[in-house]
Amino acid sequence: MRAKDIVLSLISLALIGAGVFLIATFFMGSGLGGDSSGGQQDFTPPIVKETTTVSEKGPSDNTLRLTIPKMDKISDAEIPTAEGNDEEKLKNYAAIHLEGTDYPWEKGSNVYIAGHRLGYPETSSFLAFYDLDNLEKGDVVIVADADGTEYTYEVYQETIVGPFDLSVTEPVEGKDVLTLQTCTLPDYSQRLIVQAEKVV
Repeated sequence: MRAKDIVLSLISLALIGAGVFLIATFFMGSGLGGDSSGGQQDFTPPIVKETTTVSEKGPSDNTLRLTIPKMDKISDAEIPTAEGNDEEKLKNYAAIHLEGTDYPWEKGSNVYIAGHRLGYPETSSFLAFYDLDNLEKGDVVIVADADGTEYTYEVYQETIVGPFDLSVTEPVEGKDVLTLQTCTLPDYSQRLIVQAEKVV
């Protein structure tokens, strides 16, 4: 039943994204950075049904903040926890922490954060993860919790997966990781995944 719910949720999100894409294409005209579609991409972060209970060691407020020094748009960006089909939060924040995935204070965690490649003009999502593919092995990513505790990660791999590949949300044996997701260019048909390992 869980797999069926996930697939149905992902299909719903894909349809919503396609609708937004068509509307945005109509209103935005020509593209950004060489993208001929000019509109919002079909964006489908995975939907994880089993939620993670916030650990007693973590803060009562589970909002995170994200800083990626190599990416100009991601400096102390507020990252709320939300389901993958919460288009309102995907629109109004640089990215979301995927509900049902781990938090940085948990042992053996895979903290999963997804953001739009293009996003919406005049919102925090606009071009937030546009240059995610510029991250390289060893680049630093910092996540802070609501109490101000910082968790530092170093990028160790970049991969491309299909939009329904849930394996990227699972824990990575022997590591505490941060997974960042956005869509691939130019057609948004796949998902760009950047993973970083916690070092501090």
